[in-house]
Amino acid sequence: MNGPEPGDGSGDALLPDAETMRRLGYRAVDHIVHRWAGLEADRPWRGATRAVAEARLDSPPSEDGGDIEALMDWVVQEVFPLAGRIDHPRFMGFVPSGPGWPAVLADILVSGHNVFQGTWLESAGPSQIELTVLEWFRGWLGMPEGAGGILTSGGSAANLLAVVAARDLAGAPEGGVIYLSEQGHSSLERAARVAGFGPERIRKLPTGPDRRLEVEGVAAAVAGDRERGLRPILICANGGATSTGVVDPLPELVALARREGIRLHVDAAYGGFAVLTDEGRAALEGIGEADTVTLDPHKWFFQTYECGCLMARDPGELEQVFRVSAAYLQDTHLQDREVNFGDRGIQLTRAFRALGIWLTVQSAGRRRLAEAVGAGIALGARAGAWIEAHPELELLHPASLGIVCFRYRPHSEGPQGDDPHSDDLRSDDLHNHDLRSEEGLEALNRELQDRMLHGGHAMMSSTRLDGRYSLRFCILNHRSRWSHVESALEQVVLEGRALA
Repeated sequence: MNGPEPGDGSGDALLPDAETMRRLGYRAVDHIVHRWAGLEADRPWRGATRAVAEARLDSPPSEDGGDIEALMDWVVQEVFPLAGRIDHPRFMGFVPSGPGWPAVLADILVSGHNVFQGTWLESAGPSQIELTVLEWFRGWLGMPEGAGGILTSGGSAANLLAVVAARDLAGAPEGGVIYLSEQGHSSLERAARVAGFGPERIRKLPTGPDRRLEVEGVAAAVAGDRERGLRPILICANGGATSTGVVDPLPELVALARREGIRLHVDAAYGGFAVLTDEGRAALEGIGEADTVTLDPHKWFFQTYECGCLMARDPGELEQVFRVSAAYLQDTHLQDREVNFGDRGIQLTRAFRALGIWLTVQSAGRRRLAEAVGAGIALGARAGAWIEAHPELELLHPASLGIVCFRYRPHSEGPQGDDPHSDDLRSDDLHNHDLRSEEGLEALNRELQDRMLHGGHAMMSSTRLDGRYSLRFCILNHRSRWSHVESALEQVVLEGRALA
């Protein structure tokens, strides 16, 4: 038996008495608080192969039930540890999520109240809170009065809604074409496929030296497709590209889209909340003029998973595309200005996602949240300057909105090679390369990243820039301080020297 031994079970396991519920609830909260209190001292990542996880965790279903306290303890001790600590202050890979305590409390309340938020009839209060939160977002983005949207499971779902809406509002033409940046998130291409755009109707446009879409290139692609008798439908721009943090030239793309009669969607899933800061607002100038904007509060707005958002200049367009009437929903017809959020997307059954955002803003305050976002931007910029000043590190793209792309590059006059045991640390792949060639640098940095991860030093991910392998930090967590970033950079240098 891989799990705890089942007990006899007694009473109603689905509805214990009030005192038992309270004791179990306190125990669950104690587990969470214990984790948060010891998070920094823990490793940012632990994982396991499928074989290891299966051997440790797989078990048949219980026939007669067991002791839920023992089961909870077992899950905390055995299951949760085999995962990334994505809210760890040294977890800087991919796009982290560092929720605040108000968001966790909201999750507990929402789960306990089991809100269905697909219709106003069944969730007037929660739906009003979602409308309030969306109005905050509208104001922060600079979208016009009347703009609104819907909270989703994440950026991928929001991007899908934006692409489907653009397709249907254009009349779903056979020759419809969608334009993506080569730096765009993978969910946009996936959304285009789901929406029925074949590969021959998806344009992945190259970017300039700054990795931003070139407006002239987009205009040329649109003109070329019109000449071929095709129908340009949607331009998708970056409001903080995942690899580098860059923001496309939004004012110019807005002007192009208006001139050509094409919709403009901005994927600002992680970067959008930078508008709360002066620097971010300047970088994202023009975002409020887009037809639709994707945001992810579970990234840089300190919410728990899953919480995304699609904002629309005209939320009525979402209802026009997604509303479906059914006899069994006739009781949910609206009276006045109410909103059935099930009419704005693909989910009828929806959770009350807005409460975590509302509770976070109202308890912490917008100013404090803006400072937390600004701190991530500042840490990224400081890391970029540290890298540029170090002879053994190479900055591969200017730091942008908390993202830093770099690599270790052996310095001809540096101390590497002094360790007589360095050969023992190298893989066969490293032995087979000149470490100053592009192939050798890639092999070196791949192995360096692996050692950082398995050594428990920091979680960082990688990307490719102009074909070159790049290490990548994404610093969004309100827990992260310069000491965490600097110690990770120093360890990169030490690992690089040991391998070079």
